[in-house]
Amino acid sequence: MKLHFQFTFALLMVSTLCNAGSFERTPTGIKASVNSIVTEIQYYSPTTVRIIKYPVGNDFQKESLSVIQQPEKTNFSVQQRGSELLLKSKSLHITFNLDNSQVVFHHKGKHLLSEKPVGTNFSGFNDAGTPALSVSQSFILDVDEAIYGFGQQQQGKMSQRGVKLNMVQGNTDDYIPFMHSAKGYGLFWDNYSPTIFEDSSDSTRFQSEVGEGVDYYFMYGGNADGVVACMRELTGQAPMFPLWTYGFWQSRERYKSQDELVGVVKKFRELGVPLDGIIQDWQYWGNNYQWNAMDFVNPGFYNPQKMIDDVHSMNAHMIISIWNSFGPKTKQYRELDSIGALFSFSTWPQSGSEGWPPRMDYPSGVRVYDAYNPMAREIYWKYLNEGIFSKGIDGWWIDSSEPDHLDPKPSDLDTKTYLGSFRKVRNAFPLMTVGGVADHQLAQSTEKRVFILTRSAFAGQQRYGANLWSGDVVASWDALRNQISAGLNVSMTGMPYWNSDIGGFFLWNFKNPLANADYRELHVRWMQFGAFTPMMRSHGEGYPREIYQFGEKGNPTYDAIEKYIRLRYHLLPYLYSISWEVTSQQSSMMRALVMDFASDKQALDINDEFMVGKSLLVSPVTEPMYWKNKQSGAKTMMVEDFSIVKSKEVYLPKGADWFDFWTGDYMPGGQKVAKEVPLDILPLYVKAGSIVPWGPAVQYADEKKWDNLEIRVYEGANGEFVLYEDENDNYNYKNGVYSTIRFSWNNKKKTLTIEDRKGSFPGMIANRTFNIVFVNSEQGIGAELSVAYDYVVSYSGKKVTITKK
Repeated sequence: MKLHFQFTFALLMVSTLCNAGSFERTPTGIKASVNSIVTEIQYYSPTTVRIIKYPVGNDFQKESLSVIQQPEKTNFSVQQRGSELLLKSKSLHITFNLDNSQVVFHHKGKHLLSEKPVGTNFSGFNDAGTPALSVSQSFILDVDEAIYGFGQQQQGKMSQRGVKLNMVQGNTDDYIPFMHSAKGYGLFWDNYSPTIFEDSSDSTRFQSEVGEGVDYYFMYGGNADGVVACMRELTGQAPMFPLWTYGFWQSRERYKSQDELVGVVKKFRELGVPLDGIIQDWQYWGNNYQWNAMDFVNPGFYNPQKMIDDVHSMNAHMIISIWNSFGPKTKQYRELDSIGALFSFSTWPQSGSEGWPPRMDYPSGVRVYDAYNPMAREIYWKYLNEGIFSKGIDGWWIDSSEPDHLDPKPSDLDTKTYLGSFRKVRNAFPLMTVGGVADHQLAQSTEKRVFILTRSAFAGQQRYGANLWSGDVVASWDALRNQISAGLNVSMTGMPYWNSDIGGFFLWNFKNPLANADYRELHVRWMQFGAFTPMMRSHGEGYPREIYQFGEKGNPTYDAIEKYIRLRYHLLPYLYSISWEVTSQQSSMMRALVMDFASDKQALDINDEFMVGKSLLVSPVTEPMYWKNKQSGAKTMMVEDFSIVKSKEVYLPKGADWFDFWTGDYMPGGQKVAKEVPLDILPLYVKAGSIVPWGPAVQYADEKKWDNLEIRVYEGANGEFVLYEDENDNYNYKNGVYSTIRFSWNNKKKTLTIEDRKGSFPGMIANRTFNIVFVNSEQGIGAELSVAYDYVVSYSGKKVTITKK
């Protein structure tokens, strides 16, 4: 950077306007110079444009870590009208002001978003010995405009208007600088440094500590699905997960031996409670000086190959905890240290002692590795493959992927990484470490689909087979409610897979929680919510959470937990099919109401309801209802009390009619209803016009073929559903090795059409039965009622039409 830039920066902070600037047309847009600011407008597609701003005299050089799309050939025009340039593509019109560098976005005459006039600011500073810029850009939003996204926060807000976010990756807060508007556009702020996002009555601002310049992408999708599609085109598509990942998962902090872990799977099988996944948490490697050795040094894991084989022999799958830091006694530490690929800031665990509280006079020496360094990622995978992947493990639980940064000091951000200061690339750490594991696994084998459970995320991470979980949340009713908006806002950034620790990780708010009536109820309600998230996973510390820890069959808590695990498995054909929509059509599984009901103003800021796919409306219960204090001598006890059935108020969005999933009752949208919610009932509604496949009762996801599916047709509107099937794992689907069957319901003609099957795959069901059930306003069919089928259809892949009598 040249010395005179300090003078330039001062000029940039002044709003004095000079003569109109100059511009030139480029292959993708324009490049203009106005008042010491260079602006580049680059069409990436008819719907997506990149805006770059930097000081005159700078050479803007940047390779995005998130964006993988290259600009496609886009027809656009450029016209000058006085001091304004008008750029037009088929979908996106842009006005650029030659007096003040302001950019304004339109879609066919509809105003979308404006930069604030003179809203671009830079300031120079020394970034760990390198001259650098801090950058900010302000925008003007409509007064009543709802915005979403920005990753995961625990504040319980759906719309993010009026918030100020200090965007630095953390344990339970994960930041993706993507703003998703209810007006049908999105804005990705492509910066990896600590960033402030602030929405005030004056303006909406992104401000980042380090940047080559202002660099953002504006995209117009028309609706929420279109915006998500644009973001995925820009940063990468979400691949398919294996079918088994949509089953039920059990975990604990932590199984202390392989016998304990295998015993949990055996117990589930003995009880007949479905289970597909088991997770081994930390310290299978031994003590903290061997932290993350990626080897089974702990004597409790005396034969890890047998452990994994035993789990597989019971038709379950296993993933394992790996971290982004290494103890000083590990092989990885020594090799990474030799190439300067270890950071020196404080991380978890700080102590080498394993008791609590930790002994700080015995420092662990654990250090985070430089995930930005490709050679470091090679070393990471080498040991991961040798120690674990080669034994047949099914996936990864990448913990502390933000990573943990304890007792932080400003100077820690001066730490040198392969890509510059840690400050410059801080928030992209999870993208780099998750991507390193995914890329290396795929390079080695495509027999198993990559599945990575991770505690942090950044834009583009969906392309690596990553499922974000919400971190080590402290169990409470507020925390449960906050998970809903947290997961929905993650989904609105284009990242479709999210989950939380069912029951909450820490139980600090509950004494003797397994016997505590309040916690038992909370755990059930969290389990009900988890049954409708992309991953259903029970986990926590302090107290084990397996179903049998809550009693036995006949106990209300046990029965409610089992009910929702079984419900999850009945819905697998639906869930797996909508996961295909995520991959093939850039859809979203867990959907904020704005995604399907953007014209319903009452739905835009509801933070405790969501859609699963485009058929199911879920409204989790997020407050206690069924316990009371009871006096027993001198002691006050908290006991369960189911004597009075309570209700929850639910809003049914306008623009659709609805069926109560449990009773089959029909009701119009645009109203609030009171739903009775005994302990085993979660408010669940099906949109009229939906076609929902109902899978068999199983102990694990692929125990039975889907050759005798129930197909539920919810009348009242036209609708369709595509049943997707493949080999359930591997990547052959990318080469067209799968099949689809489209079901269409014509509500006026009362006809259900099952179209010709398209495609094929090894093991495909050639001949099958579909058991058709019609649900309508005159004859509601509840989910738990035993009913006779309206029609039994033999299907061999050729079109069948049924006219309801």
